[in-house]
Amino acid sequence: MIPPVLPTYNRAPIAFARGQGSWLEATDGRRFLDLGAGIAVNALGHAAPELVATLTEQAAKLWHVSNVYTIPEQERLAALLVEQTFADTVFFTNSGTETAELAIKMARKFHYENGQPERTAFIAFEGAFHGRSTGAIALAGSEKMVKGYGPLMEGFQQLPWNDLDAIRAAITPETCAVILEPIQGEGGIRPFPDAVLKEIRALCDQTGTLLILDEVQSGMGRTGRFFAHELSGITPDIMMVAKGIGGGFPLGAVLATEAAAKGMTAGSHGSTYGGNPLACAVGARVTEIIADPAFLAEVSRKGALLRQGLESLIARHPAIFTEVRGEGLMLGLKCIPAPGDVVNAGYRAGLLTVAAADNVLRILPALNIPDQDIAEALSRLDQVATDLAAA
Repeated sequence: MIPPVLPTYNRAPIAFARGQGSWLEATDGRRFLDLGAGIAVNALGHAAPELVATLTEQAAKLWHVSNVYTIPEQERLAALLVEQTFADTVFFTNSGTETAELAIKMARKFHYENGQPERTAFIAFEGAFHGRSTGAIALAGSEKMVKGYGPLMEGFQQLPWNDLDAIRAAITPETCAVILEPIQGEGGIRPFPDAVLKEIRALCDQTGTLLILDEVQSGMGRTGRFFAHELSGITPDIMMVAKGIGGGFPLGAVLATEAAAKGMTAGSHGSTYGGNPLACAVGARVTEIIADPAFLAEVSRKGALLRQGLESLIARHPAIFTEVRGEGLMLGLKCIPAPGDVVNAGYRAGLLTVAAADNVLRILPALNIPDQDIAEALSRLDQVATDLAAA
């Protein structure tokens, strides 16, 4: 018999009652050190006092009015994001998947408005994840995402990851945009090299192709920069943002240049809940905290501390771990055992991590994780490796 909750997840048999900082307490009283942060969502940890205060204050005033009206909280957050990024304008959504849908529409509308309606094709990359809507799965194209859901939306091509020659050959007069994650999350914490990102940006400029960056997982301070593309010195035309921007409250955003947003006029897109006062009040507080250069410097320092510890783990357990990937606090630990086995061993050790492709364990803690919790996490990972080696 099918359960009341649609069984689309293989859920761990753990239910949480409360959280504080980097720690979660299960309903049975067990405590877990959280290195997943809700898959890079809880950027400031659980029950962050600043966010609790902001949400409580806003909840006592106004929750929802709809986008028929001016929303001051939305305008404030948009102004903060424009001030801190390449963007000239922002549209708010509820999730990362919704940002993919708008990015696709915006890019195609751009070329239509510029008199090139034939430019509808997108170039994406193997290993990518852009959400689970019909458009987003067609964009990613992996068998596990698309099997059984055809016919798929047309116009999407997936190239080998990090293959410049393939990109050069694939761009045609019908190409609308190139879309990529600067660091693939679900794909195994795979950063595009800076030189490759610079070349992709140059190719897009030369051919009039838009560059869309999916920073849903890599953005909002996760790499020690406000957004990961800043590490390579490039800027996109359109950018997808979600996860950490709400600190745990559902919120997403599409950021764009004025040129790229051409054609997105009244009636061209909408969202009932997107950009509501609750979400935007919280998102503005998150943005204020994370965009602070001192905060970002601490993320870089903590990331270096964690990476150093992970490298030491590899040296002590070469039969379990082989490589550290990523930037800042978006790190991946390549495993010899299946990452699911490592995640399960972590549960037994009171540690939460997230599996990814390419046999990688994702380590995505709260951006303000204390040093002592980093030390405790490394100790528990050491125990996990010892237990797996003995199994």
